[in-house]
Amino acid sequence: MRVVFMGTPEFAVPSLQALADAGHEVALVFTRPDAVRGRGKKLVASPVKQKALELGIPVFETTRMTDEAKVAIAKAAPDVMCVVAYGCILPDDVLAMAPLGAVNVHASLLPRWRGAAPIQRSILAGDAETGVSIMRVAHDLDAGAWCAQVSVPVGGKGCMELTAELADAGAKALVDVLPRLSDGTVEWHEQDPAGVTLAAKVRKEEMRLDPAGTVAANALRVQASSDTAPARLVVAGKGVRAMTARVTDEAQIAAGVIEVQKKHVYLGCADGTLELTAVKPDGKKEMPAAAWASGLRGDLTWSRAE
Repeated sequence: MRVVFMGTPEFAVPSLQALADAGHEVALVFTRPDAVRGRGKKLVASPVKQKALELGIPVFETTRMTDEAKVAIAKAAPDVMCVVAYGCILPDDVLAMAPLGAVNVHASLLPRWRGAAPIQRSILAGDAETGVSIMRVAHDLDAGAWCAQVSVPVGGKGCMELTAELADAGAKALVDVLPRLSDGTVEWHEQDPAGVTLAAKVRKEEMRLDPAGTVAANALRVQASSDTAPARLVVAGKGVRAMTARVTDEAQIAAGVIEVQKKHVYLGCADGTLELTAVKPDGKKEMPAAAWASGLRGDLTWSRAE
């Protein structure tokens, strides 16, 4: 099939690679423009752009569907458009430009977690499972009918690990669906409005560990942590990111107190104890929590980051 692919982050890369590996003709890739990333403040191409160039596929960079963008799609003459975390609303006239329409790889089991941050929201909510849905792109956000879903257990997976697993699952589901889309045998399922939940973008302040909060809530914040919304706390007046942690009953620590016992670092929460296992102090590299705590002195408390 002749495909126009639209995507931006690392999550979309496996789908682009899978389309190429399956022998589909990816005529054009749409992605968001190069952006300033990292401490170097240099313009960096999106992961999808980097993969497209590696595959020798032409790239069109835009944040919205301009007349120029629409002309580019028309010239590409796609049978179908495949959208994976592109970050741009597609107007109805664009959706009508491919005979087979536009399908999207969405990182949730729709109708649960429509929106920008389905993976983090599933973790923060304590969902036992999440997954990916192959859905028809519709006028309303993530409201289209779906034709394939793959479930994935959440367990103790961190945000990065779960994202990578869902990206691979979505890529496989996408290439499995396209032949059935082409021959008309695909079955569409409308979403049940009663099951809709919204996955709003995760704000940094939501991810701040809180000594007045439950140990379970704080553990989920660490599990859902990402570079854009990290789980943070303040110890001895200095900021630190909690990289990994676990709920424990091996120590009983008062809320707001931090203790180091036999190379274990414990945070007291409102109803239990959280053990930090890896941290990233501000301005330093990630390290084992025990190594970081070896430099702490005196009676220590921890607090919510500002």
